[in-house]
Amino acid sequence: MKLLEGKNAIITGASRGIGKGIAEVFAKHGANVAFTYSSSAEAANQLEKELQELGIKAKGYKSDAADFKQAEELIKNVQQDFGSIDILVNNAGITKDNLLMRMSEEDFDKVIEVNLKSVFNMTKAVQRTMLKQRHGSIINMSSVVGVKGNAGQANYAASKAGMIGFSKSMALELGSRNIRTNVIAPGFIETEMTGKLDEKVVEGWREAIPLKRGGTPEDIANTCVFLASDLSAYITGQVINVDGGMLT
Repeated sequence: MKLLEGKNAIITGASRGIGKGIAEVFAKHGANVAFTYSSSAEAANQLEKELQELGIKAKGYKSDAADFKQAEELIKNVQQDFGSIDILVNNAGITKDNLLMRMSEEDFDKVIEVNLKSVFNMTKAVQRTMLKQRHGSIINMSSVVGVKGNAGQANYAASKAGMIGFSKSMALELGSRNIRTNVIAPGFIETEMTGKLDEKVVEGWREAIPLKRGGTPEDIANTCVFLASDLSAYITGQVINVDGGMLT
């Protein structure tokens, strides 16, 4: 059963990792996919081709969600290319980890700008379209770190916690127009980035998780499908931890 048949989705930061996983699962469920990437044109072209082979419309856009004007331009282009926008997944994000005493102002500002300001930019740009349509689902990718904090990640935790406050406010502002805003807080998800970490460290993390494994991009993507589809028609303003029980 294809849960997103005929729906048009935008996913930011989708050329690798969790974003790529979401794009692939959305396409398998029948959604047309517009996605953004920041630098890797080759990976983006490859993904575009893979998605199109699943029989849906897919297009990659080089766009920086942290730039207000680029976000507005992106929405305009996607609107022209796809006709409507039913789903927005704000997934673009970076880390610049350090203890506060060693964290530069630049590293703080950059993480807030890419992780949090991008959500403001994209939501503001897409809301006009969704308000006219009188429907839409916005999914914001936070983190368990945004829920509980983490030493050495004050900037990242602040950006991801800010995203939760922003999303809950949007749920209240946009709910009367049938636009839903929800948050996913992934735990330890194994991607190519975590593949570079020391195996012993990773094993220790897995052991500390009740389900005894790291998550996959597909675990996150399946939750996104639920929140993007009509199965969650009465759910807004919620944070779903997808963490194998880490925060239980």
